[in-house]
Amino acid sequence: MAPLEGRVEGFEDRFASLERRFDGLEHKLDGLDHKLSSRIEALEHRLSGRIDALDHRIDALDQKISRHFTWTVGIQVAVLLAVVAALTGR
Repeated sequence: MAPLEGRVEGFEDRFASLERRFDGLEHKLDGLDHKLSSRIEALEHRLSGRIDALDHRIDALDQKISRHFTWTVGIQVAVLLAVVAALTGR
């Protein structure tokens, strides 16, 4: 019976050792999670400013394209009217 008790105590020691190792791993993972979260927040903060600047540039480009489109359509209408006037005056 004594050898069996010795083996059971050996298993208890191994399980306790495994439990400590898992606790250590859990602690390391918590630390990594915190570091990763803080890095992601810093990256989001840096990117948010760049995204805002990009939004402003896209809005300015959109306005510029709209102006050019208006001018192009206006020129086409003026040419059409000139052609129609030339053909009717002939």
